[in-house]
Amino acid sequence: MAQRMIDAGLDVVLWARRPETLQPFAGTTATYADSIASLAKQVTYCAICVVDDLGVQQVCEQLIPAMPGGGYLVVHSTVHPQLCQKLSRQAHGYGLSLIDAPVSGGGQGAADGTLTVMVGGSEDAIKNVRPVFNTFASHIAHLGDVGSGQRAKLVNNNLMAANLALAHHALALAETLGIQREEFIKLVSVSSGRSLAFEVCSRINDPTDFRHGAALLKKDLGLLADSVHNSDHFQAIRDVATPFLDSALAE
Repeated sequence: MAQRMIDAGLDVVLWARRPETLQPFAGTTATYADSIASLAKQVTYCAICVVDDLGVQQVCEQLIPAMPGGGYLVVHSTVHPQLCQKLSRQAHGYGLSLIDAPVSGGGQGAADGTLTVMVGGSEDAIKNVRPVFNTFASHIAHLGDVGSGQRAKLVNNNLMAANLALAHHALALAETLGIQREEFIKLVSVSSGRSLAFEVCSRINDPTDFRHGAALLKKDLGLLADSVHNSDHFQAIRDVATPFLDSALAE
């Protein structure tokens, strides 16, 4: 995403918790900040891409007081909607606008500029940040107030988890029925059962091969559970997804 911004001619300042992740930007027009506070003082738009709620909170605690008023904080991480709402209130007290904007499409989508961005925030704020989103996204969905983007991303990710589980069972069932695996994969790829989840499952031999992705999806399962509590619809998705995710994370 940062590379797409650089390629579009934007003035980009980078900071990372792991400095080695900045190596691919050597030789580009990007400049570097040596701390979050230093970064905050140099930008009026700050995109946050860290793994979890704790990381977003830690970064924002330093960013919000240091950024100049009138700036925008954009949370691309997938986190709890209530955290974004809380941080939005804090940011507002410093004259800042916070937008939650989790993305879908993975590293390849970012490189190709075809990410989907699920956005929550005010109309005015989103109008002002949209040109930046356009550098790395082909679909931008404004879903409502702050937190709405996270809710949509959590439902999307939980659906992906359930679809992965179903695809895993479908492949195993085909094998039980004596259907040749590779031919079955080719068949489904051009039939009504096709899905991204099936494509992923067709490339792995065992659920544990999906350990890294499963850890992220298990996090999102917990976040959605906390957001919707006892929804029958969530429970139906959870009951399908959980055994697969647990198998993928088994030691």
